[in-house]
Amino acid sequence: MTASQRGTLFVAISAALYSIGGLCIKVIPWNGMSINGGRTAIALVVIGAYLLWTKHPLRLNRWVALGALSVFGTNALFSLANKLTTAANAIVLQFTVPIFVMLFSALFFRKKPQKLDLAACAVVLGGILFFFLDSLEMGGGLGNFADSLSGGGLAGDVLALLSGLTYAGVFLMNDMPDSDAISSVFWGDVLSAVTGLPFLAHETEFTATAVFSLVILGAFQVGVAYVLLCIGLKTTPPVTASLISGIEPVLNPILVAIFYKEAIGAYAMVGAAIVIGGVVAYN
Repeated sequence: MTASQRGTLFVAISAALYSIGGLCIKVIPWNGMSINGGRTAIALVVIGAYLLWTKHPLRLNRWVALGALSVFGTNALFSLANKLTTAANAIVLQFTVPIFVMLFSALFFRKKPQKLDLAACAVVLGGILFFFLDSLEMGGGLGNFADSLSGGGLAGDVLALLSGLTYAGVFLMNDMPDSDAISSVFWGDVLSAVTGLPFLAHETEFTATAVFSLVILGAFQVGVAYVLLCIGLKTTPPVTASLISGIEPVLNPILVAIFYKEAIGAYAMVGAAIVIGGVVAYN
């Protein structure tokens, strides 16, 4: 197996591990910030052990800090989105990440998008509209727009879309000058833990299911998954890696539908087909 093939495999495995996030977050009866604080605190043990094992020096500069903010934003926004909208909406809206990767590559690395790039953007944005229609329908239509935005699916959809934007920064960590992806992940998880643990201190329902799910999230869905992604990104281009992560939006809602019995709306199914189909067709 070549280094490139091994990198692709690591990215695919990390995406499969990320896919358990929707289910575990749903079954934990805490708010999104509490979950994010707890899981990243556990992940820090895994990532810290990896740094010690590989004798990788921990770095911090402005580019590492920018990567850390991307990791923190992705962690926090996705946790919050999963509590406000369906797992299907949250993960597929986050899967707009390849489009953001292309846009950022054009803006900051002078990689001019081709006509096909722009066409893919248009298709994916069209698919996104169906998710907002789905949330509006579940919330009672345009007449209840304000209620939906303040406490329902539409707010979750917005947060999920923003997590796709920050997730693009995660895939671009290795392309930033003087960057160090694993250091960015470590500091991003430190920030996530520091901001989330105060919320966790106010939670009261520490059931066996909640604690077990949190350990799984921290050790595997965040810790091991990010380590594998960082290794994979060394030999896998950002756009390719973000497209390989398409495994996640397929597995995530399926796991939630099977084990959590969360239905997927009709508009959301159409939107998912457009978003995933558009990105796969682009690839």
